[in-house]
Parts: sequence; structure tokens; C-alpha cells
Amino acid sequence: MKSPAGLLARMSAPRRTRIAHFCHWAEVLEDAPAFLARLPALDLSKRVTNSTDPALLRMARLDCDWHGENTRAFAAMTHPLLEFLPAYVSGAPGLLDLLKLPPASATGEERWLIFDGQNPQKLAGALGKLLAFLKRSGWRVLLYGFDEVSRTMPCFGELAPHLDVLIHDEAPLDERSRALLPATCRTIHRSWVANLVPFAAPFVEQPEEKIFFLGSKLGLTDNRLRQIEFLEKKFPGRVVASHNHSVSVADRHQVNRYKVSLCPEGRKFAVPTMSATHTDRPFWSGCLGMVPVSENSKAGDRLEALHRAGMILRYEQGDLESLGVACEHALAMSRDERRKIYEYFNRHETVGTVVAEAIAEAI
Repeated sequence: MKSPAGLLARMSAPRRTRIAHFCHWAEVLEDAPAFLARLPALDLSKRVTNSTDPALLRMARLDCDWHGENTRAFAAMTHPLLEFLPAYVSGAPGLLDLLKLPPASATGEERWLIFDGQNPQKLAGALGKLLAFLKRSGWRVLLYGFDEVSRTMPCFGELAPHLDVLIHDEAPLDERSRALLPATCRTIHRSWVANLVPFAAPFVEQPEEKIFFLGSKLGLTDNRLRQIEFLEKKFPGRVVASHNHSVSVADRHQVNRYKVSLCPEGRKFAVPTMSATHTDRPFWSGCLGMVPVSENSKAGDRLEALHRAGMILRYEQGDLESLGVACEHALAMSRDERRKIYEYFNRHETVGTVVAEAIAEAI
């Protein structure tokens, strides 16, 4: 008979956990570090509809690098209850190779297939059958979805019955879609957060006393133009505007030379089910040590918990005076206040941290 101490030691031993991330820019099943090493040199011309269009190639590069950072974040996950084994990444061609791995029961490991965004749609038609095979071979399935995934991703019905964890930024989920989830599926309402490895960017002790206006693919909307013009008049020489698209992965670590990051409305700004969440821009801004200033939603209460905790400064939708007050407050923040923001976001608001916690809690 085993001693109580021995049983306790076995119960407290970290669970050996292996993840495979589905990245639509990957192809065969491979070790995540190998994929990340060759990612910068990937020829994307064969992956776009018009390889002679420089704007299209630029967008492809931005998207490829952004999703590659998701792989990097998942591959670097840690958790006190989990021992993460070397991670895999795969595109559609390599997913069947997951079935060729030695059985999880033989290796003593727990296995998770991670999807993000609405990328499962790229497997539509074959997804349900594939996941049924993977589940039978011991794989568990997690989706960190965004942009109303239960309403706007047509293949959600194929995916939902196989999910063990669903992290979503819409609230509430579509009721018909929710009904397709297993009773055992853990659902978590949360924004898509920062796809950074925690503390990958150093804290800047003395940043430039400037506001970095952080746009997105929405471009220069009327709302954004009004805000930029207002800020340039109120803070002459202290506004740096980036409004054609979100900053590339390669450039993100350079913008923390500015003290404040201003994040205006996102693509789903006016959608009621997305009113409490935001794009990832305030989250990775906080991870860089910038002070995130975020526009509230039309319905209100966007990122309410972070707002109440002082981790973001929020201004009311379309209210220029409110915007000015928030930016004044952000510019006046001390180094210690900024460091508190930096520490908080790196410890709690990265995709790796959120997913690792979800896996740890999915017994």
C-alpha cells in the first residue's frame, strides 16, 4: 500500500501537457521553434490572390507574423500545475499527422489542440470528422475565438460538439450555438488579449511624453480623424498617429518609447455583444509599459474591470473632452504607476497565460 505522502506527491505532480497550435500559415506538423525560425523567410506570394500587389503582400506579412506570435506565445506557456512539453504547430495539411503520434496513454501526457480566431473555418467541411478522430485518440480541443465566433463563423456547428474549452469575447453567446457545446465544455468570456510572451519587452524608465495613436485596419474613420485633430490642437507636438493599420509585430517593441497608447474604437465597436471587450491593442500596449487609453463602447462598460482597477484609462465614445481628460491623466502618470500597469498586463493579460490557466482548470 502506497504511503499517504506518496499519494500526495503523485496528486501534486504537474500534469505533462503537450499542445499543438493550428496556424493557417503553417503546413506540415512540426516543432513550434522550427516553424518560428523559418517564419520570417516564408514566401507568401503563393498564398495570396495577386502576388504582384504590394499592399496585399504587406497585409499577408502582417497577418502571418501576427499568427506566428500566437504560436510563440502558446509554445512558451508555463503554469505551476502543468509541465508543458515541446509544442507543435500545424497547418491544414499536417493535422492528420497528429493521429500518427505515439498514443498519449503510452507517453503519459495530456494533449491539447488549440485554435484561435475564426481560423477553424479554413477546415470547414472536414472539421467535424477530423476532431472526432482526434478526440478518440486522446486530444482535447480549445478555441480562443473572437469577433462573434458563435454568430459569424459558419463552421461553429462542426467545432462546438468537440470543444473542451471555449474562450470568447462576445457576450452572450448565440443561444443556438451554445446549445451545441458539450455540458462539460468550460466557457470563459474574455477579450482577445496580448499575443506576447510575458515580459518579452523591457520596461522603459523614461519614455517620450507623447501619445501614440494606435489605429487598425479600419483606417482613418471620421471618429478617428476628429480625435487626432482635437489631440494635435490640445497637445501640440505630442501626438504620433498610426492609423492605416495596426503596428506590425516587428515594430511593436519600438513604440514603447512613447508614454501613452491611445486605442480608439475597433471593428466591432457598435455590435452590442462586443460592447464589453476590445481588440488586443490596449493589452499589448500595457505589456509594453505604455498607459493604455481606450475608447468606451457605445453601449458602455467596455473593459470595465480593467477600468475600475486603473489598468486602463477610458474615455467615452465620441466625447472629445473626455478623451482630453483621459490623455492628460495618462501623461501625468508616474513611473511607478506605469510599472504597475506593465507588471499587471504581463502577468495576467497575455494569450499564453489565459490559455494555460484554462487548461489547468479543465480537469
